[in-house]
Amino acid sequence: MSDSNLFEQQRANRRRSVILVAIFLLFFAWIGFGGDLIFYLQTSNVADEAYRDAYRHVIPWFGICATLLAAGMAWWGWKRGPKEILWATGAWELIEPSRPEEKVLVNVVEEMAIASGLPRPTIWVVPDRDPNAFATGTDVEEAHVAVTEGLLDTLSREELQGVIAHEMAHVRNYDVKLMTLLAALVGVMALIADGTRRFMWFGGGRRRVGGGGGGKKGGGGALVALLLIVWIFSVLLAPIVSRLLALGVSRKREFLADATAAQFTRNPAALASALRKVEDASAPTKSVRRGTAHLCIADPVGRRLTHKEGRMANLLATHPPMALRIARLKAMAYQYDKTGEIPEAV
Repeated sequence: MSDSNLFEQQRANRRRSVILVAIFLLFFAWIGFGGDLIFYLQTSNVADEAYRDAYRHVIPWFGICATLLAAGMAWWGWKRGPKEILWATGAWELIEPSRPEEKVLVNVVEEMAIASGLPRPTIWVVPDRDPNAFATGTDVEEAHVAVTEGLLDTLSREELQGVIAHEMAHVRNYDVKLMTLLAALVGVMALIADGTRRFMWFGGGRRRVGGGGGGKKGGGGALVALLLIVWIFSVLLAPIVSRLLALGVSRKREFLADATAAQFTRNPAALASALRKVEDASAPTKSVRRGTAHLCIADPVGRRLTHKEGRMANLLATHPPMALRIARLKAMAYQYDKTGEIPEAV
């Protein structure tokens, strides 16, 4: 990848990170201030004597609290997201390698750090028999690369180089910053939606806000009902939309990381072979949760959709079709054999 393309890619990922946080804050502002508006309309009936002493919602406490909460969660996701992701997978840090496979891993990571021109990331091992790997972190100085035990036992040294180079490409392209933030925010959205569903299921019909818009004729009650429906659907659909956003970002980044890894190793065929072995593994990576699936080199929750192309696969799969990734790498290997040059990653 040329320096101009690399720097432009890094700038684009920084912009996407800022836009993502802005959307997250705006969503919470809508949830909070939208709730304030609904509550205000619901309690603003002053014409009916029966509600003369009822609570009147004027100060937008919901909106203020929700916006501050969103800012705090975005900060927490930024600062603590990488460590929380590693903790959730049960990964342990590899400091002193004891097995031959672990020594090879340390050597390969050091080689790929030199090849990519980056500081050596912290190395983690996930206790899972399914072969997979991912990178996380906030920048090149605070990057982490994690591989499963199954990956160490399955791949040859050259294939492991290709996988580590792929993850180092994510670090170099600043993908980890964007995708780690996405993972943290997707998890927050899912938690909020789950809480809303529980409230609606167990407590939604038990209480009724005083005022009810009873003195408002026609349009007032209809407006409250409409706003309430939109508000509820916003909360319930937020995790789905955020996850689809994460998947879309991940699919676009995988092709670039594959090509960049081929440039680091000068051996695209090795990465193609590694992806084939990872894809042929039948079991899902149980240690990796669905909300962080987009971080991995291959879909950790099953490979059914990554076997296919089409609208449904493009919408729901965490990664582009593995067959297409492998075909592109084999084409690069063929060109390298013919010309001695790796095509530029764009």
